Amino acid sequence: MEIGVTNLANQLLLIVGDYVLNIVGAVFLLVVGWLVAGWVHRYTQKLLRRVPRIDETLRSFLTHLVRYSILILVIVAVLAQFGVQTTSIIAVLGAAGLAVGLALQGTLSNIAAGVLLLFLRPFKVGEYIDAGGVSGTVRDVGLFSTELKTFDGIFMMVPNSQLASAAIKNYSRFPTRRLDLTIGISYADNLNRAMRVLNAVLETEKRILNDPPHEVLVTELADSSVNINLRCWTKREDYWSLLFDLTKKSKLQLDDNGITIPFPQRDVHLYHEERSIEPPIELEESEYSPLRQRKTEGDDAD
Repeated sequence: MEIGVTNLANQLLLIVGDYVLNIVGAVFLLVVGWLVAGWVHRYTQKLLRRVPRIDETLRSFLTHLVRYSILILVIVAVLAQFGVQTTSIIAVLGAAGLAVGLALQGTLSNIAAGVLLLFLRPFKVGEYIDAGGVSGTVRDVGLFSTELKTFDGIFMMVPNSQLASAAIKNYSRFPTRRLDLTIGISYADNLNRAMRVLNAVLETEKRILNDPPHEVLVTELADSSVNINLRCWTKREDYWSLLFDLTKKSKLQLDDNGITIPFPQRDVHLYHEERSIEPPIELEESEYSPLRQRKTEGDDAD
């Protein structure tokens, strides 16, 4: 009897000892895994800071992705420490991930597009862009969408997939822009004089850059006007103010020099012709015509 109790106690001690060792091992794995995940997180963040093309949002996303991936592996290792079949758990997680991926296909495409936008950086916060039928100043670039402020002060949130699949025009990337202004003059006006007047307007404007030099070109002989193109380069921040001022100054200078800017028109020329009225021509009946044949048959019958 005493031997049986002793054996039972020994078995219980062995079982408890095994569980204690498993618990200690699991706690040890959790602590070590947590420390390793934190160290890898900080080290990855430090490495990504050395890459200037990676945005802060993308850097945070990648570092957290690395950290949580390590923690998932640690949890799977802890479950294996207690004898749990991790193969089935991994299979269930894979199936669940596939189902979630199919259900959130549009959302995941926005995330993938957001990662590409943050890595390639076709635009940054504060730049004015035109892409996918929308335009505005970039306020924030996230993983799911991009926030824009339109020219008239309207807030707009655009999905990243729409921006990533469209041609993007960035008006703020380069420090200078070329300004093109087309002005039409009448065919009756002196073309050379008009070009000299417009060239003088460009030369008096200090916001126009000297390199490359400005140009005054005849670009089209239109239906109602001769179109002259004013072409010059200016700083990005002076573009719109210079455009409005050049339009006003050009109109005033052309008016002062007697040069007109015609509106669309059409010349109609009327011709008066006297025509003699002639009598209609009588056509002779052919002997082979049906009417002549019917008359002939009628005469024969009589």
